[in-house]
Amino acid sequence: MIIKNAKTINNKTVSIIIENEKIKKIDLDNNYLNYKDDNIIDANYNYVISGIIDPHVHMRDPGLTHKEDFNSGSKAAARGGITTFLDMPNTVPNTISKENLLSKKSMMIGKSYVDYGFHFGGSKTDNSDDIKNIINDAASTKIFFNASTGNMLVEDDKILEKLFEVSKIVTVHAEDKMVDKAISIAKKTNTPLYLCHLSLESEINSLKKAKDSGMIIYGEATPHHLFLNIEDVNKNDKNKMLLRMKPELREKKDNEALWKAILDGTIDTIGTDHAPHLISEKMEKLTFGIPSVEHSLELMLKKVNDNTIDLQLLTKIMTENTSKIFGINNKGLLEENYDADFVIVDLNDNSEIEEKDIITKAAWSPYLGFKRGGKVITTIVRGNIVYNNGIFSDTIIGKEISYK
Repeated sequence: MIIKNAKTINNKTVSIIIENEKIKKIDLDNNYLNYKDDNIIDANYNYVISGIIDPHVHMRDPGLTHKEDFNSGSKAAARGGITTFLDMPNTVPNTISKENLLSKKSMMIGKSYVDYGFHFGGSKTDNSDDIKNIINDAASTKIFFNASTGNMLVEDDKILEKLFEVSKIVTVHAEDKMVDKAISIAKKTNTPLYLCHLSLESEINSLKKAKDSGMIIYGEATPHHLFLNIEDVNKNDKNKMLLRMKPELREKKDNEALWKAILDGTIDTIGTDHAPHLISEKMEKLTFGIPSVEHSLELMLKKVNDNTIDLQLLTKIMTENTSKIFGINNKGLLEENYDADFVIVDLNDNSEIEEKDIITKAAWSPYLGFKRGGKVITTIVRGNIVYNNGIFSDTIIGKEISYK
């Protein structure tokens, strides 16, 4: 495959030569005719960026597949320009034993439109032996310091320390003061720490202080904590049910603190925390979580259009950093010998997000009516077109990633 007339984040027009699912050559002179390949994709001078890596999704598979499954969720991800995602362990059953992890891996073969990996779960009954046995088979150990979907809360300090001690990196659901507790344990056990879905200015301050101390620590922000706040929740009764998640939406000043943290490098990644529920479930009783994979990139491009961030920073926090943090092989950069994972985006398309275009099985989005900062035209995974102008590939090519 050849992608011609591709504009890079450095505003150069190039041809990208793909062979055996890898980037073989980036021709800076755009001389695609020098290469023998009949499969030529014309990017039409639109930006071609490295495929988005989402470090934080809940595809609800297995056990909760009426809300989402690997097939529907990965299809929505492809529509949003996500070429790789990391799935969380609070499924049914929880992914907290080697047996459950291997079973989950087996079940997902042949179901995903894009590439994927798994986080393993820490257990309140102490599954440190299992963590030792899957250390190279999962992206991280996910530990819940606050209650959330899946009943995976771990409160015993001794067990928490044991889980940290045997993990190569720990990702945490920690809110408010629990962020400080997670940092304290990570410092004590000398364990790299990844703070999921930061939402408060005080949490950002804790992260920055820990980074300044020399800790190996990373912070993630979500689109909903960047673009929504408590004012959106209080707009009407429907929003008071729909716009609820863990952590909850915060004040406008917290939005501003998160954006500042992105600009100064305190925030390392964007994770969607895609946590779909049917709209009927959301309206029937208080249910935490929202769908997000389809629109994260198009929302973030709004901040490219208004010059808050540039494409270099966007790709760093949405692709490159995630790959480095979790040690994902051959992904995260648009460079020779890396996997040929790309998104072609039209930055001139600022159309509204509409209900008729939604792919997720949840069948709704908190961003209906929002204007895009750009539209995903084509999503390519390892040199295979999985989505193009509203049409999905008939072939399911997604496979599990490997780690360094």
